[in-house]
Amino acid sequence: MGAGMERVECVVVGAGVVGLAVARRLALAGREVLVLEGDGLIGNGTSSRNSEVIHAGIYYPKDSLKARLCLAGRAFLYRYLEERGIPHRRCGKLIVATGEAQDPDLDRIMAKAHANGAVEVERWTGDRARDLEPRLRCTSALWSPMTGIVDSHGLMLAYQGDAEDKGAAVAFNAPFQSARAEGGGFVVEVGGEAPMTLGCRVLVNVAGLHAPTLARRIDGLDPAHVPGEWYCKGSYYALAGRAPFSRLVYPVPEAAGLGVHLTLDLAGRARFGPDTEWVDSIDYTVDPARADSFYAEVRRYWPDLPDGALEPGYAGIRPKIAPPGAPAPDFRIDGPETHGLPGLVNLFGIESPGLTASAAIAETVALRLGLAPSADFERPPLAA
Repeated sequence: MGAGMERVECVVVGAGVVGLAVARRLALAGREVLVLEGDGLIGNGTSSRNSEVIHAGIYYPKDSLKARLCLAGRAFLYRYLEERGIPHRRCGKLIVATGEAQDPDLDRIMAKAHANGAVEVERWTGDRARDLEPRLRCTSALWSPMTGIVDSHGLMLAYQGDAEDKGAAVAFNAPFQSARAEGGGFVVEVGGEAPMTLGCRVLVNVAGLHAPTLARRIDGLDPAHVPGEWYCKGSYYALAGRAPFSRLVYPVPEAAGLGVHLTLDLAGRARFGPDTEWVDSIDYTVDPARADSFYAEVRRYWPDLPDGALEPGYAGIRPKIAPPGAPAPDFRIDGPETHGLPGLVNLFGIESPGLTASAAIAETVALRLGLAPSADFERPPLAA
């Protein structure tokens, strides 16, 4: 690396919830950390444009990264949120069948949940579900008591605070431009109003929607280790007036996703979504007309949804690494054992349950980099 160049031990690209969790984990391990964020604030992308749900680990394939890190992450998260006083609520979730033909689907979902370790998920009759939520229409249901909701911005602020308390820094309006492997580390070019060149030993790419694009700008990384990049937009619509339920309600999942589900914010307001719209560019505009298709879907489990009750809310975009119609891939946390570059970890396809799994993902990044396991987990979420 060139003489006189600014140096930092670890560069983390992206100040979303997972990037901040990674910065926290590295800083708590005594590493010098700089987070590069192209925007002017933390978590302005996928991290703040989702359902803010703490997932229980129900739907994912057994032994997948999504399943294992979700279970480990939720255990950490509830403890951490309580210790830090971060607003959250373990409200629970009902997954509902709206016809007897869907009852076998619930059996399969429960079997998958139990295989993943979410053994608290229970099979309920429709009557029992309606005892809890009288306005619900269903023939049977699954009850997930460990599902909850969280103030995602509060969580990100806590991760950032932990990292900064240990000396980490976040550079805003500092977009990653490129990097090259050199001298056992990396030379990183940073753009923005104050461009700079940095030398570092560790480079962690947690750029979310842009992670594959950024990985292709790392000279020395074989392009064969970089997946494609697709955008899947989901729009949410808010319910005018009082929420009809006190728990989350999800229909039996559809082929394209989890269906139009009802979630709550911490103020008790209801919102419905997301839908599925494959797009070519990042655009968070919510089309009011897309709500039209929601009414029939929602009325399957809440028949009393009034006409005109749904108002445009917000939209998010899922960072997909497989095209429409392809099986949903697992998280990818690619360390040196995958691509052969010491000190580099690329995170690809970190969509749901990324918020729930954020601390466990960060722990896995640390293990990929050869750090010792932390005390945040009784046992490491994954072997290095």
